[in-house]
Amino acid sequence: MHNPEFFTVLRMLAKDKGVELEALCDGIQRAIVTAIKSDYNNKDIAYCEILPDTEEMKVYVRKQVVSEILDEDTDLLPEQAAQYKPGAQPGDIIEIQLDTKAVSRIAAEKGKHVLRQGIREAEHGRLREEFQSREQEIVTVKVQRVEPNGDLVVEIGRVTEILPVAEQVPGESFDVGDLIKVYVVDISGLDRRHPHATLSRAHAGLVKRLFELEIPEVKDGLVEVKAVAREAGSRSKVAVWSRDEDIDPVGTCIGARGARIERIVDMLGGEKIDVVRYSEDVAEFVAAALAPAEVLHVQVVDNDEHICHITVPESKLSLAIGNKGQNARLAAKLTTWKIDIKSDAAGDDEVISIEE
Repeated sequence: MHNPEFFTVLRMLAKDKGVELEALCDGIQRAIVTAIKSDYNNKDIAYCEILPDTEEMKVYVRKQVVSEILDEDTDLLPEQAAQYKPGAQPGDIIEIQLDTKAVSRIAAEKGKHVLRQGIREAEHGRLREEFQSREQEIVTVKVQRVEPNGDLVVEIGRVTEILPVAEQVPGESFDVGDLIKVYVVDISGLDRRHPHATLSRAHAGLVKRLFELEIPEVKDGLVEVKAVAREAGSRSKVAVWSRDEDIDPVGTCIGARGARIERIVDMLGGEKIDVVRYSEDVAEFVAAALAPAEVLHVQVVDNDEHICHITVPESKLSLAIGNKGQNARLAAKLTTWKIDIKSDAAGDDEVISIEE
């Protein structure tokens, strides 16, 4: 059935709804098949092909040629099948195209439902693809509503999601209409009509993705972000590494006069960021992770349990531990090692233990 007007409408709908024409056709095909099957007691014999390139739509049922009819919906005798395929024999499969009147009747009775269902199918398919591509990425969302408990209802594409107060940065506040960057932690329900995105501004992945977006050498793979430890809104530690000895990974990420890291700090609302050099040598890595404190000695106590002892100058002990233990705690989280710290003037029993 050739119907240019039908395809003109489809192209307009696809553009208006922001979906691919092929996806819209697929959805309408499924909806038409569902409508036709109801005339055949829901037997799975109905088919529909919508061909945008040739502006044709084929709607047909497949029946089997049999010597004795057991099911009026699915079976044909050879003499009945002969009008569709001369010489048809039992066992043959016959495609019977529905005439224009039959398709027109379906369109008249169920046209709006079929079209709406087709559009929904296409939109859901687009959403699934769009959501899947955004997993563990940064997206910009618009604040639609602020709930009394502090949760934000945000627009992400054509759908709304929740940014829970627990996944927001302490001290930040937003108003309706604000555009904010969030990290898509994961996507669930891709097999359902309405996928769900878990959003966060407090996740360490947000910091890692900002490094990849803002620092060309990280984006190009010349410098790699090996680990991130974060206490959102306060401080992050980022371990970076370069396979090229001529590239200083820390200096590259900080930039001339700190310009590069300052851009990221601004995006995080002033959150402090320590960029440290990653090393496969545990002692070197742990010492670097405790920056800006000076470390005199690192002793690996237990490789299996990830325990090490750190000695720092007496004058640097408070700096190594940090405010409320934050510096040492982030260093432990970054390295995944339990850190026992003492000053060079302290006895063996004066050790401060820090775990991630």
